Amino acid sequence: MKVDVLDMKGKKVREVELPATVFEATINIDLMHQAYNRQMANARLGTHETKVRSEVRGGGRKPWKQKGTGRARQGSTNAAQWVGGGRIHTPHPRSYEQRMPKKMRQAALRSVLSVKAAEAGIVVIDGFDITEPKTRLMAETLFNLVGTSTALVLMPVKDQNYDLVMRSADNIESAKVLLASYLNIRDVLSFDKVVIPVKTIDALVAHLG
Repeated sequence: MKVDVLDMKGKKVREVELPATVFEATINIDLMHQAYNRQMANARLGTHETKVRSEVRGGGRKPWKQKGTGRARQGSTNAAQWVGGGRIHTPHPRSYEQRMPKKMRQAALRSVLSVKAAEAGIVVIDGFDITEPKTRLMAETLFNLVGTSTALVLMPVKDQNYDLVMRSADNIESAKVLLASYLNIRDVLSFDKVVIPVKTIDALVAHLG
């Protein structure tokens, strides 16, 4: 698949061939759904906690005698039907972690990138020529590249250029900067366009196999 390579002003400078192994892979909707659910589940803290009757205070003495009062029999005030008593079938700390083999995760990412490519959601830029962090410059560049759409910017390596691009995009709500090796399915699906410098293409091929 050939796509245009743009400069920071949005003008075409040349064309580049996107690797078919990554951007024209077989689209597996079920695998993408599983990968997305796994990521969302693994993001849950699982720190919710409630007290059962053995953990609440009080209830050491029978509130009234068993018979003769006309009231229902009660053994303790820490039972669930009492105000301040323990709780039944309520949440406790647990892990929501879901496992997924690496090759399946890679296949899911290839699927979602192929979907983006088929929908013209992949925008290739020749490079970010930034010498100092400037939010205005990054906002103008992204507008030239994707218009008013939201954008996920994938950088090849963590270097000075990555740092400048990330700091320039920090205050832009419609954009996010990410390393190619940190690519995840939630971020790809959360943004309309995926902006990648030419050097990132090789990093994606190396990361996704």
